[in-house]
Amino acid sequence: MTARKGRVLVVDDEPDLRALLQRYLTEQDFEVRTLPDATQVDRLLQREPFDVLILDIMMRGEDGLSVCQRLRARQETIPIIMLTARGDPLDRILGREIGADEYLAKPFEPRELLACIRALLRRQRFLGFHRPGGLQSPVRFGPFNFDIAARRLTRDGKVVHLSSGELALLMALASHAGEPLSRERLIDITKGPEAEPTDRSVDVQVVRLRRIIEDDVSQPQYLRTVRGVGYLLVVDQAPA
Repeated sequence: MTARKGRVLVVDDEPDLRALLQRYLTEQDFEVRTLPDATQVDRLLQREPFDVLILDIMMRGEDGLSVCQRLRARQETIPIIMLTARGDPLDRILGREIGADEYLAKPFEPRELLACIRALLRRQRFLGFHRPGGLQSPVRFGPFNFDIAARRLTRDGKVVHLSSGELALLMALASHAGEPLSRERLIDITKGPEAEPTDRSVDVQVVRLRRIIEDDVSQPQYLRTVRGVGYLLVVDQAPA
């Protein structure tokens, strides 16, 4: 029997779409659970391990944006893919800001969703198992200390919570502290060589990470842009 590639929870109030995704993703060797609304999401996530959560934005009762915001507020790090029928760019912006990892507008090709899931699973493997080449000691910048091995960011000794995307980006930059990395290189490190080179998620994560670690995002001190090259993490000290 083929081993399952991961566990996916689909929350959408369209029964035909739920059935389609259940069938298609199961054929791709994923284990899939579906829910028609958000009422059972918390209980199911607490009882069972899932690798990816797919959330429809426009659902009866609590909408997907509210669910995403609530899960992130309690430090739930499961990768989240948002779905919307409106295709409103404001939904995309808001979804990213509150912690969604990917966003798809309906109607979409199931293969497009599959590509998103695979990219997020590659990121999770990177966070859980991969140790990129370069510096492995904790790095310090300003009031922050980032323990690469423990994947933990602290500010003045207090833990700073990051989404999986923000954490993957910081791990890549901190592991190559002082070395500018191109967008393509960052995509390759955090998502794998199969990711689309036009992926703009790195830029989104840079903005979000700057909001966390910079006092003034318009004049970043630590996560700097190197014109014509990419991004660079400026560190004060790399403790032994």
